[in-house]
Amino acid sequence: MLDEKRINEAENNVKSYLEEGLLSKTNAKQEVLAILLKNAKESLRVAEEIYQKGISDLWVIVSSYYSMYYYANAVLLKLGYKVGDKIAHKITSDALVVYVRKKLKESLLKEYEEAKEEALNIAGVKADSLIESFEYERGKRGRIQYETLDIEKHSKANTSLERAKEFTREMEKLL
Repeated sequence: MLDEKRINEAENNVKSYLEEGLLSKTNAKQEVLAILLKNAKESLRVAEEIYQKGISDLWVIVSSYYSMYYYANAVLLKLGYKVGDKIAHKITSDALVVYVRKKLKESLLKEYEEAKEEALNIAGVKADSLIESFEYERGKRGRIQYETLDIEKHSKANTSLERAKEFTREMEKLL
């Protein structure tokens, strides 16, 4: 679950990003949205294929993360925000907390209509969990890519792929 400190940090960062032009308001261009979605789906497909064939645990993790990254940016674009080139992954992470977290809660609530009281808690936890999984995979991608031995990578590859699939399903609903 995202804690208040993380949420406040993201809110403060997003204000700074907007002021500095690292994140900007924009109209969603369909061709850019289409490219992001194509890249997201391709990254997930590549991650699955690499995992199934046992080619590279590192690239399962990297490709899984990038599918999440592209979907996140597609949703942000759809909401009217474009992430710039500098520190794009951190900006995407913070913008997810600020702009997408609430939308995820709302989307998940629709699925859990039958149990409205319980759904509010479940949706909040799940929305936070999805955002946290993006942040975790962002950090793990860097650690795995540069610091981890091959034998340790395989155990993390399947987790990355499953997180990317779940993240993808929820981002698709927002699009």
